[in-house]
Amino acid sequence: MNAKPHSLQRRLLVLVLGVVSVTWVVTACLVWIDARHELDELLDGHLAQAAAILVVQHAEEMDEQEHGVDAPSLHRYAPKVVFQVFHEGQLTVRSANAPTHAMAGTGRTFKAGFDNMVIAGVEWRVFSAYGPERDVEVFVGEESRSRDSILWAVLRSTLLPMLMALPLLAVSLWWAILRSVAPMRLLGLTLAQRRPDVLEPLPLGGAPAEIAPMVHALNGLFERIARLLESERRFTADASHELRTPIAAIRAQAQVALGETDDAQRRRALNNTLLGCDRAIHLVDQLLTLSRLDAAAGPTMAAVDLSAMVRQVVADLAPKAIAKGQSLELESAVPCAFACNDVLVSVLVHNLIDNALRYCPASSNILITVRAQGAGVLLRVEDDGPGMAEADIARLGERFFRVTGSEEVGSGLGWSIVRRIADAHHLFITIAHSQALGGLSVTLSSGTPAVE
Repeated sequence: MNAKPHSLQRRLLVLVLGVVSVTWVVTACLVWIDARHELDELLDGHLAQAAAILVVQHAEEMDEQEHGVDAPSLHRYAPKVVFQVFHEGQLTVRSANAPTHAMAGTGRTFKAGFDNMVIAGVEWRVFSAYGPERDVEVFVGEESRSRDSILWAVLRSTLLPMLMALPLLAVSLWWAILRSVAPMRLLGLTLAQRRPDVLEPLPLGGAPAEIAPMVHALNGLFERIARLLESERRFTADASHELRTPIAAIRAQAQVALGETDDAQRRRALNNTLLGCDRAIHLVDQLLTLSRLDAAAGPTMAAVDLSAMVRQVVADLAPKAIAKGQSLELESAVPCAFACNDVLVSVLVHNLIDNALRYCPASSNILITVRAQGAGVLLRVEDDGPGMAEADIARLGERFFRVTGSEEVGSGLGWSIVRRIADAHHLFITIAHSQALGGLSVTLSSGTPAVE
């Protein structure tokens, strides 16, 4: 059973929310550290300032009757703060919640500056300072818990709204991602609802830049599939249309051979049956070649010697020329390199020479020329036959078109194959009157059109 595909929308939502959450936690930690540091600095400054005030005030107003006076508590946070003033080791002034013994050492054990200490189970932050004559010792302390309370109050006002905004951010991200992937869902729905025979391009209107290449690729795929289907339909129609005639002829000749009692007539019918089979085989070969050309995206090219290829084709067709008393002449003195698909170009050369042999009368002359032309090559097949009318030349290449009045049998596909192979190799085709022999001249050239 196939695993359920992962949701891109869910992955994006989890990823973005994860990044936002981690960023929020890191930010909260940094805010905590920075706020704690700044708060400690601020409150330590207040302790030092309070100690300085007490030192100055005590130096100006101290007298004997003030020894042991407790300062009143004037604020609700006052119990969180204590102070003590010692003169020559004797406690002279203290806050109501301050202990009677020194919060830090006095005399030789006195140490000015900040210190953390525990008094009666409570942690205090204490600042100690000397008076002007160093006989006065001042202690100002603050409960550490009060600092934590202030820090939490600051952080609540800063981080709590951010924490409460996370669900709203998650919903907003979900909605934004949902809207962003909507074109992909629409594309999938459109493809799922398409009928198999619908191969029109998908519309690109409004498609995001990330989806446009996918739509382009799908449209290209639809176009290739449409070409393949059209090629298959065309091949089926061509085959059913053209094979019906030779098969019917073969059947008729076979019936004649079965019904004949005369050996000569029977032999003649059997020979006609063989000719019909040959015609059907030739037609099938042409149809299959044309079908492969229609389906192929592009032939595989390799450098070949065009002169050697044409020489081999001429050798293959020589028996047919000899049987009709025709002359085949090849002019190709040096090797001629050409980048092509050797199988297809061999079929092209075969069709051109075979057409000349078929449609020229007995004792005709056919001249084949192969030579280099600039950076390309030139292949010319010319004869001294009757030639063709301009109207018929214009129709060469149409499927199943055959020149009327010809006694030669054929499928009418040879020129279609020639043009398709020439197009695949970017060859120019020139059909004109042969100046050398007086008949038809067919020239194929690469690079630039041939000049007659």
